[in-house]
Amino acid sequence: MKKIYNPQPETWSEICKRPTQTFSDVEETVKQIFKEVQQKGDKAIAKYSSFFDGVTLENIQVTQEEIEIAKNEVSSELKEAIQLAKSNIEQFHSAQKTDKIVVETTIGVTCWQEKRPIQKVGLYIPGGTAPLFSTVLMLAVPAKLAGCQEIVLCSPSDKNGKINAAILYAADLCGVTKIYKVGGIQAIAGMTFGTETIPQVYKIFGPGNQFVTIAKQFASQNGVAIDMPAGPSELLVYADETAIPSFVASDLLSQAEHGKDSQVILVTTNKNILNDVEEEIYKQLKNLPRQEIAQVAINNSKLIFLETEKTALSLINEYGPEHFIVCSKNEDYFVNGIQNAGSIFIGNYTPESAGDYASGTNHTLPTNGYSKSYSGVNLDSFLKAMTFQKISNEGIQNIGKAIEIMAEAEGLQAHKNAVSLRLKNN
Repeated sequence: MKKIYNPQPETWSEICKRPTQTFSDVEETVKQIFKEVQQKGDKAIAKYSSFFDGVTLENIQVTQEEIEIAKNEVSSELKEAIQLAKSNIEQFHSAQKTDKIVVETTIGVTCWQEKRPIQKVGLYIPGGTAPLFSTVLMLAVPAKLAGCQEIVLCSPSDKNGKINAAILYAADLCGVTKIYKVGGIQAIAGMTFGTETIPQVYKIFGPGNQFVTIAKQFASQNGVAIDMPAGPSELLVYADETAIPSFVASDLLSQAEHGKDSQVILVTTNKNILNDVEEEIYKQLKNLPRQEIAQVAINNSKLIFLETEKTALSLINEYGPEHFIVCSKNEDYFVNGIQNAGSIFIGNYTPESAGDYASGTNHTLPTNGYSKSYSGVNLDSFLKAMTFQKISNEGIQNIGKAIEIMAEAEGLQAHKNAVSLRLKNN
């Protein structure tokens, strides 16, 4: 890992760069695939599934028989763990429900807000070297709680045309309505435009590599909403002398093993901690089954020493991490001062893995600095806030004159007339 001591603020933008390609690097690839899927539907899906995933399938929709087989393949122990996680996620997201808000802004003018579910949502679940069945829980549970009518799931199959059994089990458990063996850019394009087999959806959720992230951004340019730009995983840990180095190292490696384009960062005001954590990282790295992947991510990662907590917090807010762990005697300073982070984990006994799986919070979070402007997935992500108003005869008399004056000032005579006619009708 690269060690950086007391970097000056003018260098922070360079330090905060992620090890990913830029939008322009992959834009043409995404654009070409989107165009083909829009024009050729399932034929284009098959072409790119063969090209990228090396698989040719007669039927890309998962059958109920396949789901039943998968359920039998999942161990009782894993089923119990998934059910525990689902229960905690349901509890946390159920608590996010809000009541209808009704306000009489003026006598005779009543306004209210109600939330309604997005009818059709698409969930993207990465497969590849780490099939993320936990992401099924994080997306399908709040979608079901919100009342979404159609929950479509896309995930790449293996070379034998199978989706990981735990993904299918979790999807069935959480009420997913349709599952398709499609991954990558072509899956996002399929849910954006709809094909002969894949339904078009109104909003797409889920993490993925940088190609999937940019594909989602293309989807948003074609009339389909997205949850957020959620690309390669990242973690920043602030640790002082109260932190346990082996714990910190294990957290950093837990994100480094996600993928070669992941990034992890340690920020500290204690040089001994910096050195101890580095030593622990290389000690633990040797025993990881995904050592090769984690090593590449570690090569792109940083150990940063800063003199003061104030400067450390400023750098952390500039970086805007997806995951932020605080292990400090002054944890309140960082908890109260953090402005830009997807999800925050506090204390030596709160591993980031807890949020990934079973504590109850959502692990679908903004990456690449987007935590400065985006929230992570929550119940409201699957809902639309709709406003209503009802005005009585007395109400239009109370606000009508103000509307007339404002409409005339903007030069919109028809707007004024719509009120004037009502005022004269008394």
